Parts: sequence; structure tokens; C-alpha cells
Amino acid sequence: MQKRIVSEGLPSPLGVTPEKSGVNVAVHSSADRVEFCLFSDDGTREVERIALPSRSGDVHFGHIAGIGTGARYGLRAHGPFRPEEGLRFNSAKLLVDPYAKSIDRPFREDPLIYDARRLGAATDESDSAAVVPKGVVRRPLAPAHRLAPAPALADQVIYELHVRGFSKLNPDIPEAQRGTFAGLGHPASIRYLTGLGVTMVELLPVAAWLDERHLAPLGLSNYWGYNPVAWFVPDPRLAPGGMEEVRDAVAALHEAGIAVILDVVYNHSGESDHLGPTLSMRGLDNAGYFRLLPEDKRLYVNDAGCGNVLALERPEGVRLAMDAMRHWVTEAGVDGFRFDLATTLARRDSGFDPAAPILAAIGQDPLLSSLVLIAEPWDIGYGGYQVGAFPPGWGEWNDRYRDTLRRFMKGEGGLVGELATRIAGSADTFAWRHRSLAESVNFVTAHDGFTLADLVSYERKRNHANGENNRDGNDSNHSWNNGVEGETPVPAILRRRAADMRALLAALLFSHGTPMLAMGDEIARSQGGNNNAYAQDNPIAWMDWEKADTELLAFTSAVIALRAARRTLRDPRPLTGAPRDGISLPDVAWFGADGRPLEGGAWNDAATRVLIAVFSGLAENGRLERTALILSGGEGDRMISLPKSAGGGWRLLVDSVAGLTPANDPGDPVLVEGPLLVKGRATLLLADTVA
Repeated sequence: MQKRIVSEGLPSPLGVTPEKSGVNVAVHSSADRVEFCLFSDDGTREVERIALPSRSGDVHFGHIAGIGTGARYGLRAHGPFRPEEGLRFNSAKLLVDPYAKSIDRPFREDPLIYDARRLGAATDESDSAAVVPKGVVRRPLAPAHRLAPAPALADQVIYELHVRGFSKLNPDIPEAQRGTFAGLGHPASIRYLTGLGVTMVELLPVAAWLDERHLAPLGLSNYWGYNPVAWFVPDPRLAPGGMEEVRDAVAALHEAGIAVILDVVYNHSGESDHLGPTLSMRGLDNAGYFRLLPEDKRLYVNDAGCGNVLALERPEGVRLAMDAMRHWVTEAGVDGFRFDLATTLARRDSGFDPAAPILAAIGQDPLLSSLVLIAEPWDIGYGGYQVGAFPPGWGEWNDRYRDTLRRFMKGEGGLVGELATRIAGSADTFAWRHRSLAESVNFVTAHDGFTLADLVSYERKRNHANGENNRDGNDSNHSWNNGVEGETPVPAILRRRAADMRALLAALLFSHGTPMLAMGDEIARSQGGNNNAYAQDNPIAWMDWEKADTELLAFTSAVIALRAARRTLRDPRPLTGAPRDGISLPDVAWFGADGRPLEGGAWNDAATRVLIAVFSGLAENGRLERTALILSGGEGDRMISLPKSAGGGWRLLVDSVAGLTPANDPGDPVLVEGPLLVKGRATLLLADTVA
């Protein structure tokens, strides 16, 4: 074989970059030497090892002639194995390039990916190449179409979905496309989402991931994808057609007017704790990419609860995350990101820092700073709860909204004051920094926890299928079962549960802030009481289209449309209780069940179970618009007197108990005369027939 020409090359960009005569390879690693390993076309046989000839700091690089697109490759790093110093080099372990843009197979659990020395062996020379995915050299795609400018949160209804679970059982999609990005971009999926009325989809993690090591013995696999190894690569199980398949799906959603954001995991790597596998960054620069315990560098900081934490206070970590985000925006055309356990991203040794390097880098980046950015503002470390602490412009998941609404509807007393704060946009959390109330991302349910149907059907979780003796998942769900735990054929209970779901959905969509729906809640999707279905890649967690509650779907769609039609329900400005915009009425006024203003002790009275909010403002046409939102919590019927109309009376738009969603037609009003009989756990919406 003719000797391959290897020359100095360039230290940037990181990764493998195709050029006319070969490839430029640049790898961040603190190893003594890094080798580029070339494999056969099927990825089964290593055919060549080429030491990268140049180094600048901790970047090893070189130009290798005669290698073109489609070539399979991996990396090997040579250096000492001294875990007590944070060094875990082992050249027997093939490493996936952290900057790989494509891999030839999914990651899978196998004993060979582990260094035997983690369990006390003297050495480990077992080659892992046979079971490790190979990077595939490819050229960058042309920049994808993006929505420009990025959509404003104030105008969005977010729909959190799992690419696989959403279409896996959809009979209207060809079987080969179900459970993939092609299935998400299929016309049947697009029709469903546009019919529902959502404006933005938030996709659970799609970057290539590894199953947690305890799942295989249980016959389970990772479903949610919160265990990434290759941040630039769509997992082949979700996108067998690679990034091209992803961008086609994103383009189809864009064409339908639906924005796309990705749930990204930059808080930890799938390489896990000190007993975890050596697959990529651990073998390249363990002490650089990860935060280690200062007192024992064999072990990892674990603020994310997943075994390790990426060191995003260091340049190499910041660069990796920033480059990965730009890649997804440029090649896939996504419109933003939701950051899993975002508190971890912004940690220094001293704790959470709102001016942390990664947040500062995003804030000054001309591309990323203009996108939709949403934080999950907590982790399990000390001082990890940071709701409201992220920079202005960032949205944040608001679990205070979730818990308050659940507790109130369940029947807990003394919550009216707290509830008013939450449905008015949580100004106590966001407005003090002059932030838009749209940055409060409100939700009742999410992927993590009960589905909406299970929330009103189970008082206790049912996670036995996870193989952990029901120890996993949250025990504090603020749920109720309406008299029977789980499934029941009793019509009265089923009607009550359906009404409860409508009440919660309507309350969410009529609250100020940005609402987020969880996949399938609009059709009463159940997980059989499993509130931690991360390992259930099966019908437990998939959308069951055959059992869809079409009446609930129609109700949800109507309520979404009503939200879009009434500006007073989605104004992102803080509500003050004072007039504005040239009208004489206050922007919000609060009333009790008797129709009188709430005052004094009534705000915290344990017996207060009804809250009435009247929002006043200018409609899109410039006319006065008044909307009354009524929330009734707990059991029992109540007589409710409406506040005084500013015009010809109140028109009922929504009654969650009755499932009433009349057409929003001012020319055909259904006027409410006299007090209203309202049942417990109900949401009503009325419009004032002002001139």
C-alpha cells in the first residue's frame, strides 16, 4: 500500500473537515498522542492508524490525504491511566469524535466499552472497536431555512413531543416512517399539529445517546434520550436518513407555520460516573471536559444526578456546546433550544452564576442570542433551584405554576393569592427584572411525571414496569383519582375525569405566560400511572391513536383558538391592576364567588375556593376587550355572581364541566343572566359584551 501523505493541517475547525485532497482532522485532547483510525466501508475492520502530526495547546491536528466523504473513522488517545489525577487514557478504547456529524450505527451497551481497571483489573487491552459506532465523514449541508426572525414566545403555544413516540403507532403514516423524523414531517403529522393549533414543537432529545447500563439486564432501553454521547449527530434510531431527514421534517413544520426547538442535554454525558464507559470525551480529556471532585479526582461532580457534569465553565466545554447549537441551527434550521437541567450549565465551583461563561457566550453570539431559549431552571445540587434567575430573554419552565394549579384544583385551601400570581404570569418571579411574562413557560404536565389523564386518575405512581420496585419517579404529584384508582368502567367517574382534564387544559391556556402542552394530553393519553416512563420505549409511552379522546381533542383545539383570538389572554406585559392603553378600566381586577373584589384575608382564606380574574385591554382591532376567567377548585357546587359588566352583559365562551366552547361570534351572544351554578374543579371563560 502506498504510504499515505500526512501534513501539518489546521487546528480549526474541530472535527473532520473534507477538503479537495483529503480531510483536515482536529481533536481537542490532553493526551500525549491522538490517532485517526480508518475503517472499512462497513465499519467492521480497522484498516489504518494515523498519528496526528501537529499540536497547538490541547488540540491535535493534521491533514490526511486520500480520505473522502463516506469514510468510517474513530479516534484513539495515548496517555497515562491515573484516575487519581483525573487521567483515564486507554488507546484500546475506540473513541467517537465529539465533533462527528454522522455515525454509522446507534450506541449500544457492551462490556467492551468499559475499562476493566474501573473494577480493579491491573490493565485493560480489550479493543472496543467492534462495538463502538464509527464517525462518517460528510460535507457540511447548505444552510437550512429558518424562521426569521425567531418566533416570539408571547405568540406561542408549545407542544412537547417525542419524535419516536408521536408517530410510532399512527396508522396514517407508512410503517417504515413511523417513529422517525420522516414520520414527524409526514403530512398526517402536520395536519394533526396544525389542526390542534399549536405553534411550536419542543422535541425531546434527539442527539445520539447511550442506554444507561442498568437497563439492559432489565430488558429495557432509554426512551427519552437524556443520555447523549455525540451532540452533533441525530440518533440513527430517530433519523435513519441523518441530518437530511431532520431538516426535511423541520422544513415541513416551518411550511405549516410551526416552529421547532430542541431539548438539549449539555449538563452531562452518557459516559456516566467513574464506573461508566469510555466512549468519547472521557478518553480524550477527562479532567478537561468534566468537573471532578477536588478531594478525589477519581470521582465526578454529580449535580445533574446522571453520574457526571460537563465543565462548561472551561473553554473546551463552552466551545463544544456552542458549536453543537450552531450546527443544529445551520444544518437543521431549528428555531431554538430548551436546556435540560440548565442550572448545571451555569455552575462554577462556588455554585450557580447567572453570568456563567456559557450563558455569557450565548448572550453575545449573534446567531444563538436571537433564538428561542428556554431553561429548565433547576438541578439536584446545592442551590439548584433557580426559577427566575436566568437572563432576560430566556424562557423558563415554571413548576410553581404547575404545582399551584394542581393543588388548587385538587381542593387545597389558602392558595387563591398564589394562584392569582401564577395565572397573571408570575410577575413576582419575572417582572422584577423587567422581563416579559411570556418568559414564564407554564405547564401542568410534561414528559417527566404523570400525563394529564393519569393526573386525574391516580393518587399514586405505578412505575413497576421500570424494574426499580416503584422507587423511581416523584412521589409528590398533587394528583387525585376521582374515587377509583386507575382504570374504571364507571361512566360517572369517567365523565368527572374528562371534565377535570378540560378544566386544567383551559386554565393553562387562559393563563398569562407561554403555555406548554405535553404530547397526548389533548387526547387523554395514559401511561397506566407510570410517572417516569424514561425507559418505556413501547406502547406505555407512545401515542395511542386508536384510543384518542376526540372530544377532548376538539375542546383543546377550540380553547387554543380562543386564546389566539383574545389579546387580553396573552398580553406579555406585567399586570398592575391599574388602567393603561387609554382605557379607564384596570388591566386586571380580582373577585370572589360573590362578585365582589377580593380583599384582605380572603386572599389566604382556606375556605376560598373560587377566583375570578377580569382582564381588560385593547383587542387587535383597537376596541375595548374584557375577559373574565373563573377558576373553581375542589369538590362541590357553588353559586357564583359575576362582576358588573361594562356593557350589555357577559357572554359564556367556555364551561369546562359542560365542555362548552361556542363559536367566538359577538354577533350571536349567549348572555348569562343571574348567578351561575358552577361545579368544583371547573374553568369558565366569559366575554363582556362591550360596545
